[in-house]
Amino acid sequence: MTDHRRASIEMDKAEFKKIGYQLIDSIADFIDSIPEKKVTTGEPPKALQAILGNDTLPENGTPAETIFAKASELLFNHSLLNGHPKFFGYITSSAAPVGALADLLAAAVNPNVGANILSPMATEIEKQTVKWLAEFIGVPSSYGGILVSGGNMANFTAFLAARTVKAPKSIKENGISMDAQKLLVYCAKSTHTWIEKAAVLFGIGTKAIRWIETGADNRMNIEVLAQTISDDKKAGYKPIIVVGNAGDVSTGVVDDMKAIAAVCKKYDLWFHIDGAYGIPAAVIPGLKDLFAGIEEADSIALDPHKWLYSPLEAGCTLVKDPNHLIETYSSHPVYYNFSSDEPSTQNYYEYGLQNSRGFRALKVWIALQQVGRSGYEKMIGDDIALSKLLFDLANDHPELEAVTQNLSITTLRYIPSKDIEEMYLNKLNEALVNKLQQDGEVFLSNAVVNDKYCLRCCIVNFRTSKKDIEEVIEILVREGRKMHNELQEQTVLK
Repeated sequence: MTDHRRASIEMDKAEFKKIGYQLIDSIADFIDSIPEKKVTTGEPPKALQAILGNDTLPENGTPAETIFAKASELLFNHSLLNGHPKFFGYITSSAAPVGALADLLAAAVNPNVGANILSPMATEIEKQTVKWLAEFIGVPSSYGGILVSGGNMANFTAFLAARTVKAPKSIKENGISMDAQKLLVYCAKSTHTWIEKAAVLFGIGTKAIRWIETGADNRMNIEVLAQTISDDKKAGYKPIIVVGNAGDVSTGVVDDMKAIAAVCKKYDLWFHIDGAYGIPAAVIPGLKDLFAGIEEADSIALDPHKWLYSPLEAGCTLVKDPNHLIETYSSHPVYYNFSSDEPSTQNYYEYGLQNSRGFRALKVWIALQQVGRSGYEKMIGDDIALSKLLFDLANDHPELEAVTQNLSITTLRYIPSKDIEEMYLNKLNEALVNKLQQDGEVFLSNAVVNDKYCLRCCIVNFRTSKKDIEEVIEILVREGRKMHNELQEQTVLK
């Protein structure tokens, strides 16, 4: 037996450099070619399974160079490309190239950012990243927080902290008692489905959600909110949380945060903002009034992997008083030797649901420095301007109906003529969305706005240009006409 172990998974310096340089070259070529590719190939799962092959686990190893060559071909040629300039689906951004390099660097060091002693520098970088994100959106840098996987987890992390602070203290020991079953949370009807998951996972149940109606502007009706809380308190319930949307998922609407904050103060409720998508737009000076009141929030969820163009995964929970996170998540079993006499020591396992944590903050931290506040202000502003251009072009086109436009989200419909019934238009536009998503020329998602089934275009994409938006209009009309003709032929055949 030799003095030095040589495991099969190890690479020497020369091999690592050779494969690494080849991979970087391949990635660089891929990124450069994205605009010339289709957004998606639309291949069905069975076709992909056939291409992938290898149904059984290999008994023996394969050279890493061979595996990376195959993996690159599979991913570059058989993926949906959310970095494509015509990808506008859901809220997945084009990812900054610097983020890919940051993830490589983070994985090479592989710190466990759960305890300071396990990740001394990574912990400090995450602390600085959280501080910068608070400054970025315009709340005091004294807000603390934690990087998480995405919007669901960012909202969950805040929700559980809110329940800990506002619910009876006995819950931590006794669980959800009969009294605790009267806990209530309030949100607009347009709130993302994470709120239902949170109600189920954290024991209060979906019947504890009070869905507050929205006005004609799709914002939460503040009068109804206040009256509902008042009525619930008189009926013996215990309201604990109000959720405001800083860019709702369907139309991008921002609720009246100042008014919600005032209601929360009056009734002593936790004020949480779901800003997973929209709150980075608060960096734009011209939108200051739109986001007025966010500094009153007890907690805020935001996703750098949405409008800060970070690669997946990167979400963040910000909390006005970080001690509320520690109160919720901290534990000190005898096998943890993570305490320190240094007052500035921070252990992130005490701030959220995970103990072992990857170094998500690095790619956000690096991008914030590469771009700076002014760079992000320009890119986010450009996305909003392109969304407005799409709305205006649709509004001017006789076969399109522009429905809503907020932040960087536009909803619209294809309408072949003005005398067609709504039921058919909903069917037509649903079929059109499905066709567009399959064909890969442009990728949109859908939204239902005032019972209208709409095409939804969310631009969080630094590669999108005015030319792309103009071409999207042409594609929508061309494919809309085709789909209308197909549906008409099917009706005749029946």
